[in-house]
Amino acid sequence: MTHDPDLRASDADRDRVAAVLGEALATGRLTSVEHADRLDVAYTAQTVGDLVPLTRDLPDVTAAGAPAAIEQQVITSQFSKVVRKGRWVASRRTRLTARFGALIIDLSDAVLPGREITIETNARFSKLIVRVPDNANVIDEGSSIFGKRNVTGGSEGDGPLIRLTGSSAFSKVIVTRGKDDWNLH
Repeated sequence: MTHDPDLRASDADRDRVAAVLGEALATGRLTSVEHADRLDVAYTAQTVGDLVPLTRDLPDVTAAGAPAAIEQQVITSQFSKVVRKGRWVASRRTRLTARFGALIIDLSDAVLPGREITIETNARFSKLIVRVPDNANVIDEGSSIFGKRNVTGGSEGDGPLIRLTGSSAFSKVIVTRGKDDWNLH
């Protein structure tokens, strides 16, 4: 990130700040409320100077070598049940692949690397459940043959944009909100 505070901030500058904030949340340096507040400011920042105060009291994650801004992840379930929940660092692009099993991903407590993430679903003879934060905006651009795709509830606020792509066959792909919709155990 450039050091001239009067220069216009780029998307890359905002993303770097979001990565630092995400790592600070994951390590307990920020509460979820502080993280959300700072992330909102980061993505509406117009200049580099607007971004500086957001991370001034936090360590630089690139210097620490922390994997805060993972660009792509692959999570797979074959003939089994795989659950990812709690506090974990999500990536900008996540590919979910399920074959003859169940794959459950809970993003409600995950550290999201920015305001938009893409989840590519690839399910065959399986159940794939994605739990999103209550305030998330979800766009389902995927397809299904001999199966079901269901996104419950509309947007509750100005939260992150979660774009769902990919295809499913003989499978259920379900996007849900809230803590009581599905048993993740």
